[in-house]
Amino acid sequence: MQHPHAGTALKIGELAAASGVSVRAIRHYDAHGLLASARGGNGYRVFPQAATTQVRQIQRLIGAGFSLQEIRSFPDCMRLIEGAPACPETAQLQRRRLATLDRQIADLERRRAHLRSMLVEAGEAA
Repeated sequence: MQHPHAGTALKIGELAAASGVSVRAIRHYDAHGLLASARGGNGYRVFPQAATTQVRQIQRLIGAGFSLQEIRSFPDCMRLIEGAPACPETAQLQRRRLATLDRQIADLERRRAHLRSMLVEAGEAA
């Protein structure tokens, strides 16, 4: 496999290798309109060089708990720049996501404490 140069279209396998993401995931992102792909003369999907950064950023946003639908709605400042901080357009959504995660963590901690006390009451080591 040749190393793609700047401006060169990438085949899906090259994009997968460059971004560290599976071909299957890239197809999924492309199907959801998160990547700009075209069909080469041979019918294969090709991606612009910038797609490597986009795929990494999509992975980063998924890791933060955002859905593909939410990511698709993000402005370019969040989708196209790897490691992008909160954009003014997305800061509120990110704060809401953080509040949701905080509530879920608190709920899980309450459940854990309840289960632990049930085990102690039953004479089990917690």
